[in-house]
Amino acid sequence: MMRLLGLLMLSWGSASASFSQTEPGFKRLLDAVVRIDVREYAYEAGAKRFTSGVGSGVIVSADGLILTNAHVVGPRAVEINVTLANLERVGAALVGWDHWTDLALLRLDAAELKRKGFTLTVGQFGDSESLYPGQTVFAVGTPHGLTRTVTRGIISNPRRFFSDSRGVRGYETGLFNTWLQTDAAINPGNSGGPLVDESGAVVGINSRGYLGADNLAFAIPSATAKEVVEGLERDGKITRSYIGIVPGALQDLEGFYNLELNTGMLINSVDPGSPAAEAGLRGGDILLEIDGVAVDGRFPEQLPPIQHLIATQPVGTSIAMRVKRGSTTEAFNVVTEQLVSRVGEEGVLEKWGLSVREVSRAYARENQLPNASGVLVIGVQRGFPAAVAGLAAGDVITEINDLPVDSLAVTQAAEDAYVADPQRVLIEARRKFRVSLYILKP
Repeated sequence: MMRLLGLLMLSWGSASASFSQTEPGFKRLLDAVVRIDVREYAYEAGAKRFTSGVGSGVIVSADGLILTNAHVVGPRAVEINVTLANLERVGAALVGWDHWTDLALLRLDAAELKRKGFTLTVGQFGDSESLYPGQTVFAVGTPHGLTRTVTRGIISNPRRFFSDSRGVRGYETGLFNTWLQTDAAINPGNSGGPLVDESGAVVGINSRGYLGADNLAFAIPSATAKEVVEGLERDGKITRSYIGIVPGALQDLEGFYNLELNTGMLINSVDPGSPAAEAGLRGGDILLEIDGVAVDGRFPEQLPPIQHLIATQPVGTSIAMRVKRGSTTEAFNVVTEQLVSRVGEEGVLEKWGLSVREVSRAYARENQLPNASGVLVIGVQRGFPAAVAGLAAGDVITEINDLPVDSLAVTQAAEDAYVADPQRVLIEARRKFRVSLYILKP
């Protein structure tokens, strides 16, 4: 089973490469690659725990911006240290992260850089759109903690599609871009390091690989990375639009739908309560045009660009869609809303032995909940009041002592009151489609 590699960097291959014609550009790239050590916290089994990890990154601006993977550094990082090419360490802070593309942006401590008198070397982006199978590339990073390692390979496929979108810390990943497949060796620790061409231009950011398989590694194209860097530097986040259609490839279905080849995209399903559902779209429709532009979703590799086209529309935009339904063609106008993850903000109630997560709009729709109120139980610590009462992972807490739970703050306030004056606490929770009551005893 494919799993995200937690950390990435490169190692010198058994066959040495000759950089005689491109040495200056490649040397400059090596000076821009960094090691990233991260200490962060996580909520597990009803408790808050600290972990550490190692990854890679590449400097993308003279004032200290570093591009890496979202699964290397996320919002829970409490300490980030970056080792530069001169082997010196400098502190860094998270500028923003985007789990949808598995990218994150850091900024080195400017005061520390100035105090130590460091001058940074900046990596240059190349053109991932022009890559072709068989083209030589190099992966650079820190595999298994071995700093400044380089491995050589080729582009195996410049537009690889993945149907599984759950990869970064349980968040959705890869809906809006295809991936660069390479046989350059990528191991844990390489994550976030650059995939570069022979001139040293960054054409991808190493991200994932098949564990237990040889020569199967994947990188985020530089075209996607450049777009995300600009958004994270400007806003600290990437805002996307959502309409709620689940696309499908039309390959081998054209005859069934009486379509010409390379015409339209199948709408596999529509999320309940989504803008598309409210506009009247439904599963089995064939999307022919978006704002007058013809859509071609015959092959799976063509689906992410179509989703990207929708996602990059401003939130609240009315999108005109022409759809084939049966033997007729109909027009629909769908007003976009902001895309949100199924994974909401998390917290821990340590005295009760509970770790919880806010119910997001996406999670509520996916699990057919009546609304997005409440908090989802994601972990229970054995022997603590919540476990003794019978709460379990997957329950959705909707009320505490008859007060509706609409945020993590409500649960925290209830636990604080419990600590100050231990009393029995009445919790109402939904388990699947059944509502039950639980009593937490001091």
